[in-house]
Formats: sequence, C-alpha cells, structure tokens
Amino acid sequence: MMDSLLKFAEDVDNIVRPHGVFDVLLLYGIVAPRLVKFLGGKEIASRIWLPSAGRGVLKRGSDMTPLSVSELAEAVTPDLLEMRSRGELKAAEKDLTESQRKVWSYFVPRHLCDLFYATNNEGAGKPIDRIFFDLDRGRGITADQAAFATKAFVDIIREDSELAELLGGLVDPFVSWTGRSFHVFLFLDAKKPSAFYDEYFQYTKKDPLATYTGRWVQKLKEEAPFPVSGGHEKVEGTLTVDPSQTPSGKLCRVSLGALHMKDAQTVDGVSIPVTYSMLKEEHTGEKLAGYRPADVLNNLDELAGFLPERFR
Repeated sequence: MMDSLLKFAEDVDNIVRPHGVFDVLLLYGIVAPRLVKFLGGKEIASRIWLPSAGRGVLKRGSDMTPLSVSELAEAVTPDLLEMRSRGELKAAEKDLTESQRKVWSYFVPRHLCDLFYATNNEGAGKPIDRIFFDLDRGRGITADQAAFATKAFVDIIREDSELAELLGGLVDPFVSWTGRSFHVFLFLDAKKPSAFYDEYFQYTKKDPLATYTGRWVQKLKEEAPFPVSGGHEKVEGTLTVDPSQTPSGKLCRVSLGALHMKDAQTVDGVSIPVTYSMLKEEHTGEKLAGYRPADVLNNLDELAGFLPERFR
C-alpha cells in the first residue's frame, strides 16, 4: 500500500494538499507502516485545526472507537484521497472499509491535523513501557538553544549510574524533533506499574530533587547558559523539561512525519527522529526547524532508520 502512495506522491506538488485542498492522510499514510513497531498497540489520536476553535478539536480512542497505526497504514489509498477531495463522509461511506471510516473521522479532510498517540495507552493507571520528556521552548528560546539543552540532558541521563542500576543496564535515550522542539524517551525493557513513574520521574515543585527528573533538571540548569525549569507550565524565556505526558491516558506527538502547525492554515514543521551525532552538530536546531513534509518523503528510509533498532 505504501508503494502506491509513494508513487502517487511523486506527482503531487504539495504533500499536504494532494488535490489542491488540505489532506494530511497522504503523508500520514506513507509514514504509518514505518511506525507500526514503534507504536505497537498504542492508540492513535489527532487534533483537527479549526479556525473557529482555537487550537482545534481532539479525537482520541478514549472518546471514540480506538484507531491503531496499522489500521491507518491499511486504510489510506490514492482512491480514498480522491474520495475525500470530492465530498463529505456520508456521500462516500458506502464505498469505504471500516478502517477507512474510522480514519476519515479522526482526520477530517480539508483541515490540518496533528498526529499523536497515547504514550502508554489510553486509560488512567495502566502499566508503562516508556518515559517521555518534552523539552518545551518558552517564547524567546531558540531551536539551537533547545538542541544544546537536549544534548546536555541526554548526556546527564547517560552518565547517571543510579539510573543504569534501576533499569538494569546502560541507558541510551531516544530523541525526536517535534517540528518545534525536542522529545527525549527512555524505553523500558519490561512494563512497569504506573507508580514507577510517580516514584522515580514525576516532577514536583514541592520537592524537585526527589526524583531523577528533578535532579537532572538541576544539573541542566548548571550547564545551560539560559533559564531552565521543570514542570508542565511553559515559561517565557525558559526551556522547560516536562515529563507529565508519560502516564497512561496522556498523549505524545508521533516521532516521524507528524505535522506541526503554527495555525489552522500554516504548517511550520514536521517531526523526525534525531541521532546523537546530529545533536553534536552546529546549528542543529536551526536545520531541523527548516524540515518540511517533502523532506520526510525524500529521506524516508534514512529517517526511519533513526528510530530505535528494536522498533524498525
């Protein structure tokens, strides 16, 4: 299926406007097969950008029939894209598979849509298999500053012998660019109870040094030549390390090919996996900020190869 989409994409001038109007499914249908192992059974979510609804409407498996990345990969075809360009769901519904109807509902045609997934599945209190840190850029923090902080944060994690003992071996964090900043992941070899996050990684302002996250943030503050904080609140002029989207029921942007939007009419970035060597390069943040959807398609094999080996 992906081959037919790639062939179709060769003749398209704008990957997010394949028939002259917005449709994110050409891009998402192409990257979906590369994400099946990375997401496993985690539910897909989307945010539909509507000019009249601020940052948009969230669609997720806790509120509607769950959607998997495998279904997304199966559902998207050139014929589906043509049908979506012509009219509404009801007019085409009789010609659609069940997966195509679900995908249509999650990703409404003629609108830009984010591609998320439930970090540790939908529903509160479930076991977790990954820890996720969002390095959030407050206004005034540049992409290059965020890249500096991300490399330093990764180095701090790598050098933490207590973490290696807790997790049973050396830790090699995975990094992705979100289209605006960076995500850092720790993948666990086995599922842990939800309390594992609370005990070791939750950040609390009341006692920040009580967990690994707080201690790492403190070290990052000492190394970064700009303000750094921990927690969920975005602060102007500050790089914030936020682990709060880790627990089950929380969402994370997909690490390859997810559009990042400035507003309901403007794509200003796209997510890609990032290697440690890329973080060491000069002006990495500035370079990543220049990536666009077409760059993902033109370098798809290489970028998919940057995903952790166990998920390729």
